[in-house]
Amino acid sequence: MSEVLVLNRHFIPVNFTTWRRAIVLLYLDRANVVDEEYRLYNFNEWFELSQEINDHPAGFVYTPRFKIAIPEIIVLKFYDKIQFEQPKLTRKNIYEHYGYKCCYCGKKFDSTQLNIDHIIPRSRGGKTEWGNIVTSCISCNLKKGNRTPQEAKMKLVIPPYKPSRRTKLSLVLNTNFKLHSSWQKFVDNLYWNTEVEQ
Repeated sequence: MSEVLVLNRHFIPVNFTTWRRAIVLLYLDRANVVDEEYRLYNFNEWFELSQEINDHPAGFVYTPRFKIAIPEIIVLKFYDKIQFEQPKLTRKNIYEHYGYKCCYCGKKFDSTQLNIDHIIPRSRGGKTEWGNIVTSCISCNLKKGNRTPQEAKMKLVIPPYKPSRRTKLSLVLNTNFKLHSSWQKFVDNLYWNTEVEQ
């Protein structure tokens, strides 16, 4: 069964949750189901509607006495924040951040031909953080060795920089995440209102 898109009370996507958690939030009156036309349903209204429909894209939860449709989108009644996060320092995020280019020669490479390079080598006190990490091709990495770029007489054609903070949800949506068609309107709103990266 699919995940449920969670909106804050201003209808801005903030997270995903499981269908179980979505139904609990609905039952506890902490959220409403919202449809593509912005109609809201509390638990009782959603329960009644579930009995009347036979087909629902997200499916149903069945008990011996009734069924309830799994919501695709819920809107929280009291939460109005947007969660911003710095992208995690993973190999994939670093490669994507620098566009799969070597920061020394500027050429684009396949991920198998790229390394992560500490500008100030770790053996010399360099930290593993966005400001000290770049991507480099194998050739440039071997040339630089355990030296700083200045010592190796190499120039960074793409200087290190920290990616801008993005909404937690937009980080997920930039991966190969499967979007439900009912989410599109809300995800588009997030896309157009999220700060552009430098």
